[in-house]
Amino acid sequence: MGLALLPLGLLAAASYLGRYVRPSADEWCFLPVVRDQGIGGIIGKFYVTDNGRLANGLLVGLYAEFPVAGHQWYAVTSGVLMLVLLWAVTAHALRAAGQRVPRGVPLLVASMITAVFLFATPNTYKTFYWPAASVSHTLAPVLACAAAIPLMRVHGRRGRIAAVATVVVAGVFMGTLSEEASVVALVVLGGAVLCASLFFAPRVRGFVRVWALAGMAGVAIGTILLVTSPGSRNRRERYGAETVSMLAPESLVASLRHYVRILETVLTTWEYVGAVAAGVLLGLLTRRRPGRAPALLPCRPLLAGSLGALAFLVSGYLCTVITYPAFGARVVTTERTWNDYLLLYVLVLVGIGALLGRGLRRRSPGGATVGVTGVVTVLAAAVCAVSVLGLVRPLYHLGHDMKVRAEKWDRQDQWLREQAASGVRVAPYVPLSVGRMLEPFGDGGRKSWPANCVADFYHLDKVTYGTRLP
Repeated sequence: MGLALLPLGLLAAASYLGRYVRPSADEWCFLPVVRDQGIGGIIGKFYVTDNGRLANGLLVGLYAEFPVAGHQWYAVTSGVLMLVLLWAVTAHALRAAGQRVPRGVPLLVASMITAVFLFATPNTYKTFYWPAASVSHTLAPVLACAAAIPLMRVHGRRGRIAAVATVVVAGVFMGTLSEEASVVALVVLGGAVLCASLFFAPRVRGFVRVWALAGMAGVAIGTILLVTSPGSRNRRERYGAETVSMLAPESLVASLRHYVRILETVLTTWEYVGAVAAGVLLGLLTRRRPGRAPALLPCRPLLAGSLGALAFLVSGYLCTVITYPAFGARVVTTERTWNDYLLLYVLVLVGIGALLGRGLRRRSPGGATVGVTGVVTVLAAAVCAVSVLGLVRPLYHLGHDMKVRAEKWDRQDQWLREQAASGVRVAPYVPLSVGRMLEPFGDGGRKSWPANCVADFYHLDKVTYGTRLP
């Protein structure tokens, strides 16, 4: 469908702007480690010192191995990967449900999911362009979602073994990549176990439960590896989480209060309506596939929508509970940690839209079916287009800010390298921030972190607070 060109064009433009990404915040500290010790060094640093996230260290090492270039290419690489995975999930889910659609529809749905997920967020820079946050909170839930592809493709005994093995490995990987994405996975998989009789045909119901339990076991193994690591213990001590339990009543109440504020932002972001519209188009255009009986059962829209919404609300609250001890009230402004459950939110919106579209198509009286569905199709396509166009202006302004920073960053980078090469041991550094990213000497020079890492990156003994670019 030609409509897919709009979200695809937005994603292409956003990926192009990735050329203006430069290291900042935590990455100042990652780059010297990878430079001196390789990918194994950053994995070890994460496990022993930082946070215990082994898989996170691996993904960070993969892009940090190519310092600035790794940051520049991260957006296009991750963007294409997420689009392809969501496209595959959509196509296979339709096949499992025994539905067929016009060829371009799965791509349209996947591109709309990708667009609103990445760009409807309050902070697209930290969601899409900041690699350190993206691998933990943006790419992670998409990878978790993609672990279901072998399940939807399963054929015969070998296929079932492969599907179970894949979800176990994916669960272990997720457990050592992102605590929040792991929580969402556990909620969804637990829901699959409890509600399998509502959504899956009897012939696959038992295996779906086995598959979901295997995935939960994998997540549990990965989580145990993470929380028992020296790095995780150091992180808890650093944020005071050893003395304040996330399960304490005051912590649970505060988490709920802040989660309500997060929901206010999410539920009033009108661009998400594009996901519902894409779902409506999907529901209107699907037709029963002849042949083998579908693995998914027809379900009542109200029940399916309610359970999807419940899974989102529960997983979002639990994610807030586990992040609150580390961030406190800042969970409301640390938007990158929302992404682990926002993908589920977008998928639920698409699902609700699909159920609405299917219901409308089935209930339209015979002679009026074509006319009614035609009008709704046009309206849904228009909503998709308006939703995508509404994301263009914020992206344009962010791209301008990124370009300005990149030019200044490159100038300062060259100057600092020249100073180090000439034997200078101490040099001034001017903080250059974009997208509310942390930089050395933030808050008017009062916060020095990560100045020591910047000095290490440039082979200097120290950098001082500079106010004027060279």
